[in-house]
Amino acid sequence: MLRVEGLEIRYGRVEAVRGIDLEIGLGEVVALLGPNGAGKTSTLRGISQLVDYEGTVRFSDGDLRGRSPQAVARDGLIHVPEGRRVFANLSVHENLQVGLTARGSRDGYTIDEVYDLFPQLKLVRNRPGWALSGGEQQMVAIGRGLLGAPRLLMLDEPSLGLAPRVAYAVFDALSRIRERTSILLVEQNTLLALELCTRGYVIVGGRIVLEGSSAELSNRGVMLEAYLGKRTAAETAS
Repeated sequence: MLRVEGLEIRYGRVEAVRGIDLEIGLGEVVALLGPNGAGKTSTLRGISQLVDYEGTVRFSDGDLRGRSPQAVARDGLIHVPEGRRVFANLSVHENLQVGLTARGSRDGYTIDEVYDLFPQLKLVRNRPGWALSGGEQQMVAIGRGLLGAPRLLMLDEPSLGLAPRVAYAVFDALSRIRERTSILLVEQNTLLALELCTRGYVIVGGRIVLEGSSAELSNRGVMLEAYLGKRTAAETAS
């Protein structure tokens, strides 16, 4: 479904992403893990055509270079960015309706299904975005993405800044979403990410240094070595 080859992203003289290769098949749920500043968010931004890059990004066998972010979203590659970014002056229900603009003729989630996934939102459906808690804003952001009928949903740090109870509620919903939607997840909470995903990549310093199944990446010693830069993907494969 998604294939990224040789992805490189620079911000001036800063090389944020250094030749990343990754792929996601239909129905897969894949984590992109790593410390702060590793290049995870930049990778998602490159895939969704929000920043310039070198390399190749293909989605459903089509090269995305030269496509606008809006066109990419209308093709079903939906990016829920870090920071939630709800419309402050729109109600919860109106924020969700905005997501429908990306779905085109694809069948997908209904607003009622989003309310079933996030019952708290139904209770505050008329509340403006500025008056929502961080957890409610995150639920709105994910729900709005789902209403775009994603073929692949890219989530950037969905648990960031949330109380543990709220983070678990969000990931409980994601465990239901994965049954019908492919997901690429960037997440600092490694435990939550590996419980949700079937496999993952570890990125450090803009490079993928390790990849494997969730069971393999749950090995704390292996992960620690990867985060400290002592283990490379090539070494792991040998």
